[in-house]
Amino acid sequence: MKKFDIKTFSKDVLIDILGGILIAVGIYNFAANAGFPLAGVSGISLVIYRLFGLPIGWVTIVLNIPIAIACFKILGRDFFVRSVKTILITSIIVDYIAPLFPLYSGDRMLAAICTGIFSGLGYTILFLNNTSTGGTDFITLSIRARHPHLSLGRIVFISDTVIVLFGGAILRDIDATIYGIIITYLITLVIDKLMYGIDSGKMTLIITKRGQKVAEAIDQHAGRGATILTGKGSYSGEEKEIVLCACNNKQMNVIKKIAKEVDPMAFTVIVESNEVIGEGFKQG
Repeated sequence: MKKFDIKTFSKDVLIDILGGILIAVGIYNFAANAGFPLAGVSGISLVIYRLFGLPIGWVTIVLNIPIAIACFKILGRDFFVRSVKTILITSIIVDYIAPLFPLYSGDRMLAAICTGIFSGLGYTILFLNNTSTGGTDFITLSIRARHPHLSLGRIVFISDTVIVLFGGAILRDIDATIYGIIITYLITLVIDKLMYGIDSGKMTLIITKRGQKVAEAIDQHAGRGATILTGKGSYSGEEKEIVLCACNNKQMNVIKKIAKEVDPMAFTVIVESNEVIGEGFKQG
């Protein structure tokens, strides 16, 4: 068990607060006031808020409880604990901090753009700190574990689209549904652009003495398979393992942290891949 570090915990809380404020402003001050349906658990909470007036943050927490319990084994203890902390902080900010800011009531397209940008920035900050706001992130990892032949992108796209269409049907606003789809695209675009720029694939080569453990951790936390090669240091002559893993931009940051946590002495090389063909990427 890792020793509790107050400095690391304080930094994580500050990052959660910053990311939470950006997400909360996007959800409450722009999307909620404009009547947009959003993806994820926050999107379901937003529909309930508009129908019954229940607090978005508290509904998000309640909806996340069964999801988190069901996905605990797949997520792993560390990521689970960090995500629960993030869920609580973000939900509290949505209910108690966001209402302190003015509500935007201007052009709906501008509201949609601001929702996508603010929320995308917030999610990026949290993803870079190896945490999440739960909900569909938990479900995506669980589905990927049970059906490894499905790509993460396909799972996320299907789940987000279904929730947005559901919200649009409940609200009975076709324009709002279209805006919701635009927002979903913008959030994904902002995250991809900020986390290493373009939407090309990455190739990681991790040279380590704990190849199997690194590969297992990558599969558990990033949902990616890996290939373990054997190698030998040219100077030391020491036998080592090389974990080769193709991933997308968001997963690369997680994989870097995983390699460092499992083996602090690991040597990690990351290269651009112009094209990746195979399971979870393009079909050949």
